[in-house]
Amino acid sequence: MDDQNKNLLLATALSFAVILVWFYFFPPPETVEDPNAPAAVETVADADIATAPAAAPSAAGDALAATETTEAPRLPLETERLEGSISLTGGRIDDLRLKDYRETLEEGSPIVQMLDPAGNDDAYYALYGWAPGAGLSLDDVPGANTPWTVETGETLTAQTPVILRWDSPSGLIFRRSISIDQDFMFTVTQTVENPGDATVSLAPYGIVARHGEPADVKNFFVLHEGVVAMADGTLSEIGYSDMPDFDINPNEGARAEVTQVSENGWIGFTDHYWMTALIPAPGSAFKQVAKYDEARDIYQTEAVLPTLQLAAGATQSVTTQLFAGAKEWETIGDYQEQGIQGFIDSIDWGWFFFLTKPIFAILHWLNGVIGNMGIAIIVLTLMIKAVLFPLAYKSYVSMARMKELQPEMEKIKERAGDDREKLQKEMMALYKEKKVNPAAGCLPILLQIPIFFSLYKVIFVTLELRHAPFFGPFQDLSAPDPTSLWNLFGAFPWPAPEAGSIFALVFIGILPLLLGISMWLQQKLNPAPADPTQQMIFAWMPWVFMFMLGGFASGLVVYWIANNTITFTQQYIIMRSQGYTPDVFGNIKKSLKREKSDAK
Repeated sequence: MDDQNKNLLLATALSFAVILVWFYFFPPPETVEDPNAPAAVETVADADIATAPAAAPSAAGDALAATETTEAPRLPLETERLEGSISLTGGRIDDLRLKDYRETLEEGSPIVQMLDPAGNDDAYYALYGWAPGAGLSLDDVPGANTPWTVETGETLTAQTPVILRWDSPSGLIFRRSISIDQDFMFTVTQTVENPGDATVSLAPYGIVARHGEPADVKNFFVLHEGVVAMADGTLSEIGYSDMPDFDINPNEGARAEVTQVSENGWIGFTDHYWMTALIPAPGSAFKQVAKYDEARDIYQTEAVLPTLQLAAGATQSVTTQLFAGAKEWETIGDYQEQGIQGFIDSIDWGWFFFLTKPIFAILHWLNGVIGNMGIAIIVLTLMIKAVLFPLAYKSYVSMARMKELQPEMEKIKERAGDDREKLQKEMMALYKEKKVNPAAGCLPILLQIPIFFSLYKVIFVTLELRHAPFFGPFQDLSAPDPTSLWNLFGAFPWPAPEAGSIFALVFIGILPLLLGISMWLQQKLNPAPADPTQQMIFAWMPWVFMFMLGGFASGLVVYWIANNTITFTQQYIIMRSQGYTPDVFGNIKKSLKREKSDAK
């Protein structure tokens, strides 16, 4: 096999192997204890509720009875972007819906339910409390089921915070002030007043809990769902499936992973597009815990702040934040600028973050200017091709020269027969004489692979592509092509076959069809392998890729079609500039300019 064919086959094999690996992974994938530290508070009851943070092994047997909160007294919550309520049982933030987002594109689709009270099938909530230390018992501090009363406020809005109050049997007075901004950030200030005559110790904490693994977890290799945390500049991502493998932590009373944060951090759960995160004040030290309770199938994250020593007659307060909402790039970026370290990394940028971040930033800007994400993807493709053009130019010139050498290469092959050594020597001599590098066409192909992956990551992961329209039937660029021969390419109202099914392969959509055609046209400009087997492989490659990529996000297929079309146009023009008029049906015609050049 000559070097030209080896390199072409290598580049194609690499691309094909990467796609196969991609499909394989996501088919259509010790602390120092304070002797005065708070006691463990385990909430065990019929209506399973989250386990409060533990800090002292000696108190591991204490517990509180938990109650369901679906019928508990509630305080309304209403902003321009959120609606819901706060349960006065435990003061839990457990009922939250996102007004700007709907479950599907169908008319009348419900808005996205972000948080759900305990007692519902998909219970998901945040709760706050104090764990008792020296001088206090479990009855003296608020926990998961404390009956709070409203001291100030009737409805939590962006303009009107609320204050909850609870007086403990020992005389301590607890207040919880809750406010919310115009987006998705809650600010929770926990205050304790000690009117007694003795010093007590206690530790504030925050919890985000999920009952069971979410039903809509996609388990794709390309997407992280589960615990996401930042600890002093180090990002951690723990999948739901990994949490049952935690070691039993005796200090936590469950399977847990504990991290001590010295200055800056946050921890919570991330979904595909939504997230909750507990955020202690910047500069605060705290204990960060990811926990799994096997007995009750509860996933839990905690932020446990240092123990406070509360003197007689003293009052102390601790303020933390809770993010609960959509992972909007601009919104999360604004929170990072306000001091939440590394918050933008809660979006799963992946291994190629150095590409995905700038690619998305440019795409987001283009969409803002153009007002259409599909066109923005095409313009981004043009920009990427412009950046790679100097390298591509050399590659296309080399391919043009290789096309010119095809007849001579065929003659060498006939002369050499089965003598592979003679064939290689004569081929190398021909390349050297004509100053052709047969490997020059491989590098642009290889460079396209990380760009392809990065753009796929951006299109699949970022919220801004969710339900982003293009035109006509293409109203969600994060979803596969909705057209097919089955619905006459969108002319009929019924949906296309489900992506990945056998019917989707039979009734191909518009975008996959255009992808196959564009790949076929581009292939026709490349030197054809001399080996018949290789020719057959290359001949089938566009149509194999058409079916393989047809189930991908339509935004990615738009990119691939645009890339192929631009590449074909560039290569055609450059080959013409070298004195050849390519014929996509396989014939290369010499121009008068080239004939004169050869005559000289």
